Amino acid sequence: MNGVQRTPVEAFDAKGVLITDVEEGQPCLQCREMCPGFSPHAWRKNCTSCKCPREAHDVCHEEWVSVRSRLGLKGDESSGPIGVDPRERGLAWVPPGLQSHRVEEYFSMLPEIAVPRLGAPGERHRDRQLAIQLPKQDLARAYCRHLDPKHAGSADDFMAARNEIALDIGSVQEVVEKSAECGVCQKSLKYGSLAVSASKLGLFYHPACFRCADCKELLVDLAYCVHDDTLFCERHYAEQLKPRCAACDELIFSGEYTKAMNKDWHSGHFCCWQCDESLTGQRYVLRDEHPYCIKCYESVFANGCEECNKIIGIDSKDLSYKDKHWHEACFLCNRCRVSLVDKQFGSKVDKIYCGNCYDAQFASRCDGCGEIFRAGTKKMEYKTRQWHEKCFCCVVCKNPIGTKSFIPREQEIYCAGCYEDKFATRCVKCNKIITSGGVTYKNEPWHRDCFTCSNCNNSLAGQRFTSRDDKPYCADCFGELFAKRCTACSKPITGIGGTRFISFEDRHWHNDCFICAGCKTSLVGRGFITDGDDIICPECAKMKLM
Repeated sequence: MNGVQRTPVEAFDAKGVLITDVEEGQPCLQCREMCPGFSPHAWRKNCTSCKCPREAHDVCHEEWVSVRSRLGLKGDESSGPIGVDPRERGLAWVPPGLQSHRVEEYFSMLPEIAVPRLGAPGERHRDRQLAIQLPKQDLARAYCRHLDPKHAGSADDFMAARNEIALDIGSVQEVVEKSAECGVCQKSLKYGSLAVSASKLGLFYHPACFRCADCKELLVDLAYCVHDDTLFCERHYAEQLKPRCAACDELIFSGEYTKAMNKDWHSGHFCCWQCDESLTGQRYVLRDEHPYCIKCYESVFANGCEECNKIIGIDSKDLSYKDKHWHEACFLCNRCRVSLVDKQFGSKVDKIYCGNCYDAQFASRCDGCGEIFRAGTKKMEYKTRQWHEKCFCCVVCKNPIGTKSFIPREQEIYCAGCYEDKFATRCVKCNKIITSGGVTYKNEPWHRDCFTCSNCNNSLAGQRFTSRDDKPYCADCFGELFAKRCTACSKPITGIGGTRFISFEDRHWHNDCFICAGCKTSLVGRGFITDGDDIICPECAKMKLM
């Protein structure tokens, strides 16, 4: 338990049975290491070290007596089959009389935090709920430290009537009726499953529904009270009938008490949270839901004035800027001493100045108009430059940029539209902006759809092409329009792709077409003889002469 030694605070109930709650020295679950351990106040329910309430600490309940004995109820707690020793099952508590083989079944029906496994968060959660739901001062008059003896009879009557009429402990039973419904959610209870029985109401409940109607917590160790046919933990049952002091946490049995801050207090307990002086009939200040006398509030919470170094009391107006505070009369320009209340001002090196003094000493100038930035003026900044809001505009259209996107270029600022119009890449054919997928030809940009054959207008993107007079042509159109034609096949000789051809006098042939008219052998690189329009190899020429 966080290395803190538990110091038992021993007490006895009305029957002389020992009841022990471990409180003093227990760590605070809110402040953690900031609290040295729970140190009880003389009469408040909070810790004197950290001011957190008692239940915020790791309060532990030692099992010296049964819950039934703690509540002062009559009768034997172990009803039904032979009870289970909780600690043999690794638990701090099990429902009385529950059969051993059904213990885990019962706890499986609850949230994990409500399962009081030894050494686990559930064990400490149960301890705190015992202290919260079953406060000892509600259970026996011996624990009421602030009960006036003349009201002792009223307290005894209240406790006796509660024990007799309202207070009881639920029991866990198997559902034996097929049409049974939960007393809270009204949903059916599964036949043969486990349910909690509240004999005071004659109803059964899902284990997870057996909760206090006020705090919504599961009823610890199944202890409950009934009021207007509704389930409550003992704490909130008592508060349905009696006021509870917000300071000492005891029920108030006197007809005279103090109501303040929407809470109830013993007449002598409505005191300053710091010094414990009575606030009845006195001025006080509410802070974090706690009342403070004027003197303590000002010494603990009031701010010091930056100008005069005196406390800013609750009767003075507190002016603040960047975690610094001033009296209204001390909120002055550091240079000319004029009041800055309800005026624009500037701050430099932890000093405040009126607009004129700040401008004269520190104001920077607009990169647009060259004028200074007056105190309180909105400033637009980009890198090392700054402008008035109206001066931060496009160099072309002069429209303010505001929060719109912009593009800087050579110390000038352009809106997106003007930058695009002036600098964006445009197609040389249609003069429209190329946003993506363009083609470059002769160092000029084209849309892919605009880069077409000058003759047939088919796209040349990704195709073979050539040019004539700086105009692009597809291979087919270029051949038809400009290429030499083969004497043999009459088709164009384009040269695209590296095709070689033969020329002789005014005639041209594809390499593959330059063959002997007689034997059809290639004449490329060989001698040949013309025979009218034909060419023949020397062998065929000899044959023809013979």
